[in-house]
Amino acid sequence: MRIEQLWRYPVKSMMGEPLDRCAVGELGLAGDRGWAVRDEARGTITGAKKLGGLMRFAAGYVAEPDGPVEIRCPDGSIISSSEPDPDAKLSDALGHDVTLWPRQPATDLEHYRRVLPADGDLLGELRAIFGRDPDEPLPDFTLFPPEIIQYESPPGTYFDAFPLLVMSSAALESVARACPGSVIDVRRFRPNLVVGTDGGDEHPEQAWIGARARIGSAEVEFVGGCPRCVMITREIDETIPVDRAPLRHVVAELDQNLGVYATVVEAGEISVGDPVELVSSP
Repeated sequence: MRIEQLWRYPVKSMMGEPLDRCAVGELGLAGDRGWAVRDEARGTITGAKKLGGLMRFAAGYVAEPDGPVEIRCPDGSIISSSEPDPDAKLSDALGHDVTLWPRQPATDLEHYRRVLPADGDLLGELRAIFGRDPDEPLPDFTLFPPEIIQYESPPGTYFDAFPLLVMSSAALESVARACPGSVIDVRRFRPNLVVGTDGGDEHPEQAWIGARARIGSAEVEFVGGCPRCVMITREIDETIPVDRAPLRHVVAELDQNLGVYATVVEAGEISVGDPVELVSSP
C-alpha cells in the first residue's frame, strides 16, 4: 500500500489542492482547514452541510500554510483574503452574508460555539445535514468528540471531528461500480490521504480501525469510520452535478461509513508514493 493522493483544504468546505508532500502534525496536514466561513445570518462558523454552494469554490495558499489564501469563485474570479474587503466579495459571490476567518485560538469558545436551529427542530436539522431520508437512520454519534455537541468543530480547529480523513483507492472504485450512473470523483469525498490498494477487500480501510500506520516519517492511528453527510451529494461544477445516489449507497450498503478518520500519533512528513505500513493491529 502506498499514498496515491494527498489533499489539503485551506478553507473549510471549499475545494482543496493536491500536494506532492506535506508536513503533518496534531492538526493534520499543515494548513488544512486553516480558514473557515462564518454565516453572519446564523452567527456561527459554517460549511457546505448548510451552505452547499461553498463546494463550488476552490481555495489555495498564496505561499506558506497559515498565510493568506486565494479563493477561486465559480465564475473564475479570484478573491484574496489579504485584499481590503474579501467578505463583501465572497458574500456577493455566494449569495449569502458571510465572513472569512483564519483559525482562532481554542480559548475563543464563542467563535466555535454551535447555534441551535431557529425553529428548535434539532432532529430535522441533523437529518438535513446528513442528507437522510425519513426511513434512513442517523449515524452513531458516539464516535465523535463530545465537544462538538456545543461547538461547530473542536475548538482551535475547523475540521468536523478528527484531523485526517483516509480513503483507499479500492473504496472509490467500489462506489463507482455500485453507482454506474454517477460521477465518482475523489473531490466529492474530500479525503486527505488516498491509499492505493490492490485487489481484495472493497473497503480495506474499515479493517484498519484501531490500528496504527507508519506513513513517511509520521505515524497515524485510525480511529473510526467516517459517516457520510449531504456534502457528497453537492454540485462542484458542471462535470460533478448534484447526485444523491452515492449517499443512498453508503447509507444502505456500507453502514453509513466511507473512509476512516485518523489522528496523528507522531508528527512528520508524508509524500505521494510513501508506503503505508501497519505497525499495530486493531
